[in-house]
Amino acid sequence: MSVTHPAGFTAAGVAAGIKSPREDGPPKDLALVVNQGPTYDSASVFTANRCKANPVLWSQEVVKDGTVRAVVLNSGGANCYTGPAGFQTTHAVAERVAERVGVGAVDVVVCSTGLIGLTNDREVLLAGVDTVAAALSDDGGADAATAIMTTDSVSKQVVVDGGGWSVGGMAKGAGMLAPQLATMLVVLTTDAVVPAADLDAALRVATAASFDRLDSDGCMSTNDTVTVMASGASGVTPSLPDFTETLTRACTDLAMQLLADAEGADHEIAITVLHAASEADAVEAARSVARSNLFKAAVFGQDPNWGRVLASIGTTQAAFDPADLDVAMNGVWVCRRSTPAEDPAGVDLSGREVSVTIDLKSGDARATVWTNDLTHAYVHENSAYSS
Repeated sequence: MSVTHPAGFTAAGVAAGIKSPREDGPPKDLALVVNQGPTYDSASVFTANRCKANPVLWSQEVVKDGTVRAVVLNSGGANCYTGPAGFQTTHAVAERVAERVGVGAVDVVVCSTGLIGLTNDREVLLAGVDTVAAALSDDGGADAATAIMTTDSVSKQVVVDGGGWSVGGMAKGAGMLAPQLATMLVVLTTDAVVPAADLDAALRVATAASFDRLDSDGCMSTNDTVTVMASGASGVTPSLPDFTETLTRACTDLAMQLLADAEGADHEIAITVLHAASEADAVEAARSVARSNLFKAAVFGQDPNWGRVLASIGTTQAAFDPADLDVAMNGVWVCRRSTPAEDPAGVDLSGREVSVTIDLKSGDARATVWTNDLTHAYVHENSAYSS
């Protein structure tokens, strides 16, 4: 599975010593994915947070020409708000990767994840680059996916076959899941022949329908990066619609893995808005519910409190009649025409998956946003995960 399934890619993940040692040994904390060609087209999207980490600032410049030869990722420190020295460390890491794999530093995307304000030891990182570059192999995707984990309990990997070509991917993220893009690092690979402009168009469609609809806790990261690289090694040129659909499937699969591993969650909640005046209205209404701590706490308590759903919708600018809203939870229409309907006691919230359906009765558009409940474990994990 993962990023080395498509032809033309090598990867590795090693323990560089960035993270603190554990009882079972040093954890993997540095990953490298390299496009061996014959083509090197690429596209990326980054966090919408105005407060961006040094690796994002560097990588935003790297990707402008549509060519990326390698992506290096470390966990254990975000290298965000670490001053000029932090940016110099990012640059130095890119230069070392370039030297070790025989490319230009201007074609190396750098990603970091971990605590903000934590200075990564430059010499440790550079020595780690030497180690991870030496470990590159065409079956190193699983190790790379493990090396980028922070509070993740499992690695996230995906492969989607496209018929003579494929898309592979790996992701990390288990908290601060909010657009754009969710707190994540994602590397996607394909051996299809896809020009950079088409990669960019496909990636923006794919992320808009997947990662941007994931809203675990309303907190936006400073380090989010999603990069796709195309090696062209299959020699197959899919149509743009076919490639976009396959890439979207891969991104959605990874997004659902991120949701399933959300910090401390007991429930995964799909909020679907029907009959909205526009897709933007549907997303806005669904996201307002996804960000309601009152609603999320109610789901944790297995309370089908549809009043909190309506209250959240009322904070939006979406088109609807406040006196004519319908809400269902796990298929039970607990609210019709903004009044009590079926007995909420019939809603079973004991399982992990929860669906909320909202009918705005204002048009033909629809959208789904995914979130999770607010639990004691979430508060504990995010209070214990500190500097």
